[in-house]
Parts: sequence; structure tokens; C-alpha cells
Amino acid sequence: MLKDKFVAVGVTGSIAAYKSIQLVRLLKKAGARVQVIMTKSACEFIKPLTFQVISQNPVITDMFEHPVSWEVAHVALADKADVFLVAPATANIIAKMAAGIADDMLTSTLLATKATIVTVPAMNVKMYENAITQRNIKCLRKNGIEVLEPGEGDLACGYSGKGRFPELDDIVAHIKIILGKNSDFKYKKILITAGPTREPIDPVRFITNHSSGKMGYALAEKAIQRGANTILISGPTNLKPPLGLYKYIPIETAEEMFKAVMEHYLDADVIIKSAAVADFSVKHQETEKIKKQGFNMNIELKKNPDILQELGNRKKQQVLIGFAAETTRVVSNAQDKLKRKNLDFIVVNDLAQEGAGFAGDTNIVKILHKDGWVEELPKMLKVDLANEILDRVYSYLPQNRAL
Repeated sequence: MLKDKFVAVGVTGSIAAYKSIQLVRLLKKAGARVQVIMTKSACEFIKPLTFQVISQNPVITDMFEHPVSWEVAHVALADKADVFLVAPATANIIAKMAAGIADDMLTSTLLATKATIVTVPAMNVKMYENAITQRNIKCLRKNGIEVLEPGEGDLACGYSGKGRFPELDDIVAHIKIILGKNSDFKYKKILITAGPTREPIDPVRFITNHSSGKMGYALAEKAIQRGANTILISGPTNLKPPLGLYKYIPIETAEEMFKAVMEHYLDADVIIKSAAVADFSVKHQETEKIKKQGFNMNIELKKNPDILQELGNRKKQQVLIGFAAETTRVVSNAQDKLKRKNLDFIVVNDLAQEGAGFAGDTNIVKILHKDGWVEELPKMLKVDLANEILDRVYSYLPQNRAL
């Protein structure tokens, strides 16, 4: 998503500047070209050479240093940037940006750029909460500059509160979202289900399965990065919902997921049903905890609504994708499900294969298409598989079917 994108990173005089070293490393790892601009105050915390080595680019520190080309440096850099990141952003730089001051290389370049500017505050909690700082932040947002919320916790100054540098992965994810707004799924709405469901037996017990939700969350993350308005309907997981979701709907039971999906499916261009929904629930849920002493346990089950079948019955122009996890007759069982539920394609994995299945970070799948084509993909990370699946989804969109 960041491959060959140009990210300008402004580093200012905060103790959090050392975190920007790893931030630049992550941006480079994601494929971005990175140019760092440091204020004089930032150079008191970190030597420019450190950023030069990590970014593999000379670091700009002085407005009046000897030029290496005929270009006006701050204008040329402003034009190149796909996104401009100020991280960390002190109260001082935020005030300068709000006032339109251009008294050094960083502020001059910020005024000259038309790229999206993302500001990452990091400062003492009292400075952050100061009415003037808050006024300046509102001014930046009013003028189209994005300001990330700082984290809360212990600060380097000894105080505790809001003002911590946000998590690095969250910053990188935000940059990917910004750069994905002009990607292939722009203006498309994608509904994704993820995770298991829980069917209560009594107030403390329930029926569930081994689904971790990792595949569905990876799909949601990549859909966001590719520009889609993404709705994630999720059963209980230990995962953090991806940044940038259009809507996040947590559910517990299959019935709750059915209602949530039916409420939102009509507006969706694409529906990806990666959740592992329980086929059955308890017919008579106990209101009090069942005691094991002297109790002959017989649980009567009832069939849950088949969400994917219902979607297949109601399907119009939507692209509908299903998932299957099989242990025997993998292809034939998946083909049967593909046809019965009116899917465009189905993603199936053989749970007997090492590296496939629920809890891990990898998967090994076959993709069965409605025209009979069977693709066998190699073992890969679920985040990479998510992009492979979305590539195929894109080819099924109505405007692309004839291509």
C-alpha cells in the first residue's frame, strides 16, 4: 500500500523524537520513500545521521544550507510528498502551523504542500490540555489538517495523562488509510463478518468454535486501505478493530449477526462472510447456572438462521463471498456450498494442513469460482491472503466483469 509513496516526516523537539526512528523504519519497511526534516530543537534529541541511515536519504535541517540542485528545496519537497507527517508534533509546532508561521524549513514546507498533513501531538498533559493548544488543534482540523489523538499514560516528564506518542502501528495504519482513499475500492461499501459466535447454555456457559477472527479483521484492514467504506460485524475476539472502519458492530450470537447483516447488506457492494457462525443454538437457555451434581445433562439444540444462504437468496448486484473450513472432501463440499448459496466464489481451507485454520497468522486456501475454476494458493500470511482475496473481488464488481 505504501510502495513507492513519498512520505515527508517532520520531526520536532520532543523526547518522543526517538520513537520516530522506528516510525521511519516501519514506513520504509512498508515500501515508502521517506524524507525527514528536523527542526533545530529536534537535533538536540536525535542526531540527523540516525534518520539519514534509517531513511536512506539526506536529512534536511537548515533552511539555508548549501543547495544540491537548482530546485527551491521546500517547494520541491512539498510537491513530491504524497502525505506529510509531523511526528512528534510539539505544542510549539502546532501553534506555528495554526498561525501560518514559516520561519524554518519544516514550517515553510508545510505551508507549501498540498499533500494531506497528519500531525501527531506528543507533549506534557497540561500543555496538551491548555486552552490555547486545544484552540490551535481545532484550527488545524478546521483547515483540513488531520490531528491524531495522543495516547494516555505515564509521560516522560513524570506526569500521567493524555499526551503520549500514539502506537506506531496505528500511525502507519492511518497513513495507509489516507493513501488508500484513491485506491481501487474507492466509493465501494464492503460488509465483512468475522470471528465466532457464542450461543448461551446458561449465564456462564456457551457453545462456540475456534475462530480467532484474524482472517476477517485482515480483510477489513486491507479493504480500508484500498479505499472501501468498510463495515465489520464481529463476534467476540481478542483483536483490536482496524482504524478507519465505516462502522464496527460487535455481536455475540448467530441471531444477532443475522439481524446486523440483514440491516446493512442492501447498501453493500461486496459482502464477505468470513465469520464462523454456529449452526445450532440451545433451544432452552437456562436462566441460572446449571449445577453438575446429580444432573443428567441433555441439551436440546435448534438450527440457527443460515445467513449466507439468506444472502444468496436475496442477492442482486452484490458480490457475495463465502468461507469454508473442511476436514474431508474439501473441494466437493466447498463446491456444493458455492452452488447452494449462490456465491461468486468461496475460500476454503483444509484444517488438516499445517499452517491452515483458525488461530494462526497464516492460511493455506483454495478459491473455488462459480465458473468452475479452482485456484490453489500457497501458504501465506492472512494479511497477504486478504489482498489476494480482494484482488479477486475487484474482478467481480459489475463494471469489471466484462474486462
